[in-house]
Amino acid sequence: MNTNILLESGTNELELLEFQVGENNFGINISKVVEIMMNQEVTPVPNAPEAVEGVFIPRDKLISVIDLHRVMNVPHEATNKEIFIICEFNQMDVAFHVTKVKGIQRISWSEISDPPAVANGSGTDAVGLSTGVAKIDGRIIIILDFEKIVSSLNRNAGLDIDDLEHAARPTEEIGNKRIVVADDSKFLNKMITESLNKIGFHNIVSFGNGQDAWDYISKYRDAGDDITTHIACVISDIEMPKMDGHRLTKLIKDDKVLSRIPVLLFSSLINEQMIIKGKSVGADGQFSKPQITELINYLTALLSH
Repeated sequence: MNTNILLESGTNELELLEFQVGENNFGINISKVVEIMMNQEVTPVPNAPEAVEGVFIPRDKLISVIDLHRVMNVPHEATNKEIFIICEFNQMDVAFHVTKVKGIQRISWSEISDPPAVANGSGTDAVGLSTGVAKIDGRIIIILDFEKIVSSLNRNAGLDIDDLEHAARPTEEIGNKRIVVADDSKFLNKMITESLNKIGFHNIVSFGNGQDAWDYISKYRDAGDDITTHIACVISDIEMPKMDGHRLTKLIKDDKVLSRIPVLLFSSLINEQMIIKGKSVGADGQFSKPQITELINYLTALLSH
């Protein structure tokens, strides 16, 4: 399957790979997907979490396999017709073991709602393990928080906060400037905010999607003074329900008043293609999760000038 699908930047669209775990429908942004293959024989890893099925080596690259049936508490008997979805994000290669792949759906982020506040029918908490819900042809598709799933099994897969002590610290004046954070993962949104607070940024407003962030930012368009005195910088994820980070960036940079606000994209999807897309919509900087220290160093330097 060709996953190298390029969409025009800033259109608020995505290609969603739909798959099943048991009888439940889930989705993943195709930008995360490297390859789809039939499930392979894996080598178990001693003392690994239960959901880590093991490792295998396709094309000379060691890849960990996470069984989403175990993650989602879905009982099943494995067959040789099941699927590995090979993904690359957060500078890691991971295979997710699923029941089957149904196809690719092209939809708008505006069609994706925030996750419900109750558990779904798959035996797991939709709030804790999902970032959004889409309805396609009458089917409910849960978009999983893959970063949280991987981070819960491997601490090093979250934000790299061990190096924060070496991050550049802002002056008190800079630390009081308002920063807007947009990230749909509650887990990572909280980590980003806490990391910024720890370094000395204390005026942070965070949102779980680009639309809510845009509604907040655009309220200051008619303030009549320097917009950056109200919002000094926006730090945004790329994939988010309602409005993605590229669309949010484009709206800000296309606005005569708001365009002075620096926008930094902070995403697990940053690669050569995404950097090109980010530049095309006017992003002032692009940083790959989990490198939070690099982001903070750039932010501090940016606001110091």
